[in-house]
This record gives sequence, structure tokens and C-alpha cells, in this order.
Amino acid sequence: MTLFSFIAAAAAATQLVHAEASQTAQTTAVGSPQHNTPAREPHRPPQGYELVFADEFDSGSMPDPEKWGYDTHRNTVGWYNNELQYYASARPENVRLENGNLVLEARKEVLDRGAFPDWGEQEYTSTRLFTQGKAAWTYGFYEIRAKLPCGRGTWPAIWMLPEDPDVVWPNGGEIDIMEHVGFEPGVIHNSVHTKAFNWGRGTQRTASFRADSVCGQFHRYQLLWTPKILLFGFDDQPKFLFEKKSSGNARWPFDKNMHLLLNIAIGGDWGGRKGIDNDALPARMEIDHVRVYQLKSKDE
Repeated sequence: MTLFSFIAAAAAATQLVHAEASQTAQTTAVGSPQHNTPAREPHRPPQGYELVFADEFDSGSMPDPEKWGYDTHRNTVGWYNNELQYYASARPENVRLENGNLVLEARKEVLDRGAFPDWGEQEYTSTRLFTQGKAAWTYGFYEIRAKLPCGRGTWPAIWMLPEDPDVVWPNGGEIDIMEHVGFEPGVIHNSVHTKAFNWGRGTQRTASFRADSVCGQFHRYQLLWTPKILLFGFDDQPKFLFEKKSSGNARWPFDKNMHLLLNIAIGGDWGGRKGIDNDALPARMEIDHVRVYQLKSKDE
């Protein structure tokens, strides 16, 4: 069964009618939605969806500042989950465009505080990109084509957080489209966190599957987000379905704008559970494209 036939089956089973006006997708972005010409990979959105944001990483040497910002707010005091990296801003050693791909690179190195005044004495560097303040969405189909690092201690992620900066985690929810920890090479994790379901309480909703080629080959990590479901896919194959079973915000906060994040963490409570292989660094996550689609308006 393909992802899209699974979508149809899920829609029928839960009586979802995506074309109804009450479920019309919402978009909030700074400036106009971005419509990019397809690069190497063809577009495969669900029927009735149109492209509203894309980055194919085909021009320039650094990420487009109209689309991407750098999350550095915890560098001085240290990052969540006891992670060990410093997240650099627009530093070519850690982020760049190369051969039509976005490269995020984690390195073992000590920085100069004179050049990096927010350095918190970390011994690793990396980058955390996000679309906050530039593009955010409620619902839609998301596809990120990526090749992952597999060194022990690496923790790459493709995920979403609430656009509102005042929302305290996990009240606004978190959607982990892809997580991978290097001590389990080839195991992909999809997770949902809410006030009721989160790792702090041991109640998060997670599914894992093995795909041994994820570190040597590009694959498409996908999410279909509607008012009723979060459906995670891998190369058009459905992997994890999280359904809205309660109208309470504690169990389903996913009716508000969220932004996208791309990063490689190093170490931490989960990623560093079996130590860090410094010989595996530098380690990179390469991303061929990021694409976001939403339902077409009924008036089109």
C-alpha cells in the first residue's frame, strides 16, 4: 500500500473530507508563498494539494535568509537534553550549499570566544536551521529528502514546533518527522509530543522502523497533517498514524501554526547514551529538498 492509498483509506475510515471548507488549509508566512521549480526529484503531493513553500538548494553558497534562520538562543547556557553542541550561525564549516544540497555538518572543535561571544565552551559545533518568523503552516503535506549521518553520538532531526514563541513546551506540541541516533544506525523514529504525551512523562507516541540505507542514500521523510491525523511516511510508505481522539489541547494541540527545524545535535540524554565517536566527525546531514504543500482552495 502506498502512502497515498493509505491516506485514502484513513480518510474513509475516519470520515475525513479534505475538500470541505471547514478543513481548508491555513498558511501564514512572511511575504508571499514560495513556488520553486522542481529539481531532480518529481513532486508527489496528495491529490488536491499545491506547493506553498520549497527550497531545492540549487543556487548560492548559503541557505536563503528569506526562508531560513539560525536558532542559537541556548548557546551560552547549553542546549536542552544535555546536548553538547554549539549551534553556529551562517558559518560555512557547519552549514553551506554544496552540489545542489544543503549540508549541515557537526564538528569536533573548540572555538575562540573573541570571534564567537555566545560560545558556551562546547567542544562540538553544528547548525540548527528553522523557518520561525519566515514561514509557518497549519496542516499540509511535508516532504524532506535527506541523507543522514550515522556516527555514534550524532542526533539528526527534522521536526516542527509551535510558531508562537511564548508557548511553553510541550503544551503547543512537537512533531518529529524524523529522528535518528547514531548508536542505532538505520533506525528511524517518528514521534509526537503533547502535554499528555511526552518523553518527560514517558508517554510520547513513537514508532520506529529500520531502513539500513539512510546514511548512504537519500530518502524522503514525509508528514501529512490534517485536522484529524498526523500520518508519517518514508518514501511514500506509511509508517506511523497518530489520530485526534480528543478535542482537548493536552492531547491534540495541532490546530495552530508550526515551523520547521533541521539540525544535528551531538550527545545528549538520548543521542549520547552510548558515548560519542569523535573519529566519526565531522558528520553531515545532506538535504536535497524541502517542500510543503497545502490543500487548494475550493474557489480555485
